[in-house]
Amino acid sequence: MLSAKSLFEEILDHDESFRLFCSIAASGETQGGWENGRIAQLVPESERALAPKISRHGADEDKHGRIFHALLKKRGLQPVPVPPETDYTMLLERRGVGLAHAKLKADQPLTVRDIIVYLAHSRVTEQRAAEQMLMLRKHFGDHPDIGRAVCMISDDEDDHLAYTHEELLRLAAGGHGRFIRRTLRECALAEIRVHRDVSLAVMAHMARVLGWSRARSALLTTGIHLVHAYERLIGHRRMVTLRTPERRNALGGPATTSPAA
Repeated sequence: MLSAKSLFEEILDHDESFRLFCSIAASGETQGGWENGRIAQLVPESERALAPKISRHGADEDKHGRIFHALLKKRGLQPVPVPPETDYTMLLERRGVGLAHAKLKADQPLTVRDIIVYLAHSRVTEQRAAEQMLMLRKHFGDHPDIGRAVCMISDDEDDHLAYTHEELLRLAAGGHGRFIRRTLRECALAEIRVHRDVSLAVMAHMARVLGWSRARSALLTTGIHLVHAYERLIGHRRMVTLRTPERRNALGGPATTSPAA
């Protein structure tokens, strides 16, 4: 039976597909770590209290990148170059989601609106990440090789999502509600297109590595397009709503350490 669990089991059991999966994941996490680190350095004076939380967010992303590299090392594998069409972070930037790298590489302080753009981008992408890690945790949380890593990353993604809700609600209460709503919607609609494109690209690479039949690839392609259609019609709403999180000040402490490889 074709399911998310069976697909990932197949990827996990094959060295080349696992190497590609971990390489793509590590690259995205490391890029996210750099972005958060730069944003923390450029926070405007009025939002300086947010800088430690942004730094913590970046430290978590860096940690996740190290975890994926450690999983490769544990199997005696080396990372592979990430195919550009599977580079979720790069493609989001090209779509105008989040803060442009040119802005982050400059030494000019960001504005409050820039911080809102960053938080809206994080609100949308962390929703995706939290859902994906929850799925992996459900099926592989007790896996002897990847279970601890999956659970740790899942916990972190939940914290990141809670943090974005809390900070965006604070800024909305400060008079930025209309801009936040518009930015969230723009980010969400762009993200679901990028997610579709990356999903199709990753699926095509996995199909070649694992020798999937044309029929199986066609079925998965159809599924990806159906998910995109649903998300564009109604599913994106889960990415744009804001609610007070159960866990407050989720990024108020130091980052947790990586599990041993």
